[in-house]
Amino acid sequence: MNKNGPNKYSEEFKKSIAALRIAGKPIREITAEYGVSGSAICEWEKKYSSVKIEDDDVMTVAQIKALRKKLAQLEEENIILKKAAAIFLQHSGKD
Repeated sequence: MNKNGPNKYSEEFKKSIAALRIAGKPIREITAEYGVSGSAICEWEKKYSSVKIEDDDVMTVAQIKALRKKLAQLEEENIILKKAAAIFLQHSGKD
């Protein structure tokens, strides 16, 4: 949690700071001008950076992380379902 309390900065502010950094403005200048820590700037830059994928779609790093997490969850569920199906097939053949 933030030392200065939750949500010290709005999402819009964070996105605009990240955009400055992504555009190439040095962290030192952003820190001096806006009073934001360098670590926060780096964190926001990672969070709000976007990646262009096919068909001109753009995804943020946060969206990609969420998709990876969902993929891992679905893969785990798929493994469980395969194991359950194998168990049911074994037991259905014994009747």
